[in-house]
Amino acid sequence: MKKTSESNSKGTSDVPLKEVNNKYFFVYTLLSLKDKKFYTGFTTNLKQRLSEHFYGKVASTKFRRPFKLVHSEMFLNEIDARAREIFLKSGFGRKQLKQALKRTLAENSS
Repeated sequence: MKKTSESNSKGTSDVPLKEVNNKYFFVYTLLSLKDKKFYTGFTTNLKQRLSEHFYGKVASTKFRRPFKLVHSEMFLNEIDARAREIFLKSGFGRKQLKQALKRTLAENSS
């Protein structure tokens, strides 16, 4: 029996999100354990993109390895994801992210 997109008795859809929208957009932030600075990026394939960073296949981060993934967000809309990436790269966005991750950053400060 194939599930439909109709709401069930709890008001939620029975269709898994993957069936509704096959494309996700990710904004992620890496912490360089070498220089203790952030790298924030955008991708549609988070697993592959992280692998590229971790193995030195990205020119802009190649010499800043190793990295730790400290933050990621998933979006259904590309414009929303790109706007969030731009915000997190702004001075206020970086400050807000550092505040949200203060315990994580303290653990990785040594």
